[in-house]
Amino acid sequence: METALTRLAGVRHPIVQTGMGWVAGPRLVSATANAGALGILASATMTLDRLRDAVREVRSRTDAPFGVNLRADAADAGDRVRVIIDEGVRVASFALAPSAELIAELKEAGVLVVPSVGARRHAEKVAAWGADAVIVQGGEGGGHTGEVATTVLLPQVVDAVDIPVVAAGGFFDGRGLVAALAYGAAGVAMGTRFLLTSDSTVPDAVKARYLAATVKDVTVTRAVDGLPHRMLRTDLVHSLESAGRTRALLRATRHAAAFRRLSGLTWRQLIHDGLAMRHGKDLTWSQVLLAANTPMLLKSAMVDGRTDLGVMAGGQVAGVIDDLPSCAELVERIMKEAEETLEGLKGCR
Repeated sequence: METALTRLAGVRHPIVQTGMGWVAGPRLVSATANAGALGILASATMTLDRLRDAVREVRSRTDAPFGVNLRADAADAGDRVRVIIDEGVRVASFALAPSAELIAELKEAGVLVVPSVGARRHAEKVAAWGADAVIVQGGEGGGHTGEVATTVLLPQVVDAVDIPVVAAGGFFDGRGLVAALAYGAAGVAMGTRFLLTSDSTVPDAVKARYLAATVKDVTVTRAVDGLPHRMLRTDLVHSLESAGRTRALLRATRHAAAFRRLSGLTWRQLIHDGLAMRHGKDLTWSQVLLAANTPMLLKSAMVDGRTDLGVMAGGQVAGVIDDLPSCAELVERIMKEAEETLEGLKGCR
């Protein structure tokens, strides 16, 4: 299936695996790429040296194009961009809108720039700055998310910009891909669906928790870092929501110290990242620290398997997913379902 996304990125299928922290590592990204979709490596939780090693590991596993996701507001964003350029990565994906300067630097080096946005005005801004495509995530999506449903947000953005638009939030099968294409999107991006594959390195016990979840078990909370964050409702989420300010600050400080040691960031850089997320928002200082070290809460679940100590970000589709295919099986199934759906629609004429 050829779309503006497949032509732009050089992939066989109009499917993107999103850059999920602690989840989208070399194994998942290379498996996605080999399946013909666009895999995105998550770099925000990596040191610069680890990022370079991870890029090279992906390249050793696949000849297909792939991308790297990074936070545009991170203190070392410029250094990460230079790694992407030096290593010849095909796509730079951003969790937040990158500056015009970062976009220009990447484009001059021949790297495709594909920011993720949650509002039409943000899509218009990055398109005007030269972004090559944009991923639009509706409120159904996992992690930090907005309030507007994909079915409302997607057509707004498609009508507003002249670059390829990739739909995210609520997609998990071929029917959804066809629906997104009908809205004018060039493809779909999926996080939770790729998290729940056999190629994902997330511990089996954690995957089992996701598979057991119903749609009602996936909630949006501000208790973690003051921002709307879609995740599975767990005892930890309940604890964070009911914690007083002193307890929350102590917990945040412990997690921040642990993430600083793991990431190699200085306290200045850590606070810088937290303040960047605080900009324009009414966050307490404990939320600033939590915003800066949310990766540690994710690591506890996604790497260590401690669902009692970590958060389990996920989209609402977690409530309707019940299997763990390989990336190759998943992509092949989605494309087959899409073809069957399109054939069925022809019969409705």
